[in-house]
Amino acid sequence: MATSSSALMVAAAVALGGGLILVVRRLLSNSVRAGGSGLMRGKTVIITGANCGIGKATAAELVKQEARVILACRDQGRAEEAAAELRREAGDRGEIVIKQLDLSSLQSVRRFCQEVLKEEPRLDVLINNAGIFQCPYTKTEDGFEMQFGVNHLGHFLLTHHLLGLLKSSAPSRIVVVSSKLYKYGEINFDDLNSEKSYSKSFGYSRSKLANILFTRELAMRLEGTGVTVNALHPGIVRTNLGRHINIPILIKPLFNVVSWALFKTPEEGAQTSIYLASSPEVEEVSGKYFGNCKEEELLPKAMDDLVARKLWDISEVMVGLIK
Repeated sequence: MATSSSALMVAAAVALGGGLILVVRRLLSNSVRAGGSGLMRGKTVIITGANCGIGKATAAELVKQEARVILACRDQGRAEEAAAELRREAGDRGEIVIKQLDLSSLQSVRRFCQEVLKEEPRLDVLINNAGIFQCPYTKTEDGFEMQFGVNHLGHFLLTHHLLGLLKSSAPSRIVVVSSKLYKYGEINFDDLNSEKSYSKSFGYSRSKLANILFTRELAMRLEGTGVTVNALHPGIVRTNLGRHINIPILIKPLFNVVSWALFKTPEEGAQTSIYLASSPEVEEVSGKYFGNCKEEELLPKAMDDLVARKLWDISEVMVGLIK
């Protein structure tokens, strides 16, 4: 009885404290929201994983800014549901287009890019948003560890094939959604495919570190082209990204209270993606890392240009760009 009372008291305290934090956070987030009707008029944006969570919230705002937004999604049915909802919310502003993309299949990535290059005359913003989080050890269609394959390699190939269109549409932008959890990752070139050992948490962190290293190397390669690339962390957000995490039944009610009180909504989590995609303030900024719409410092391992270059070279081989 005492234990249950203590648990209730803890939950109440968390909810009260979290409620105050939530109010303050929303006031602050309102002050940094990128926006303005018509800001993205005439611009085409691709968002991977845009049928739910941060990707969907990003799409919703950019459509309201009158962008033509391509939802690049694996599940066609869920993408159509999301598109219908986004169209209802946007009214006659912007445009929503659906294209099928499975980042766990290099063939799907190539097919998607071929379709885009054939049908789209311009591409102003590419948002590499889709991701998989702490899944059990599985492999992609091409034999890569799933998190590294989807979060890094799939987006690496996608970006490569769309660079020509981005350059011809310059000034244009690439936005890479990473995570604060990159801090716990290491790039082990002797076991990039996690065949010797696998930790789903460290696997995710490694893929997010790879996102940042990719951003830095790409920024150097894009100097003088009019195309910028920046990475970001969205914070801790209430999405279905954590569907592979098992939470004990007894703890789940408390976790739900904590997540409601302390985690960001998808709309809040999307603000930095929206800012980097549309704000005039960062039009010429490239190779940086952002959180809460502000530039943040990185750990030395995320700024190692030698590791970034080596990872780039190996990634080219892994996705078949170099034989």
